[in-house]
Amino acid sequence: MYAVIQTGGKQYRVAEGDTLKVEKIAAEAGAAVELDKVLMVADGEDVKVGKPYLNGGKVTATIKSHGRGEKVKIIKFRRRKHHLKRQGHRQGFTELEVTGINAG
Repeated sequence: MYAVIQTGGKQYRVAEGDTLKVEKIAAEAGAAVELDKVLMVADGEDVKVGKPYLNGGKVTATIKSHGRGEKVKIIKFRRRKHHLKRQGHRQGFTELEVTGINAG
């Protein structure tokens, strides 16, 4: 059984027991989270697709940890203008462990 969910503007295919990194969620580590933007649930041959979301569909997950991703280097350069600007960015993420899928 697997589901396709949407969180943080991205879509993920998840199954029970999976761990995934999503955009940062404002909750403590160890807390339970319900993700209700479920786009599709498949259980063998039985496939349910929402328009755009399934009514009553939920995916429950536990927050394992929070962290920051790899550094992305941004360089802005203008030739012949004595202009060079360097910047770095590290995007925050939340690591989730999927505990259950409910098709609704």
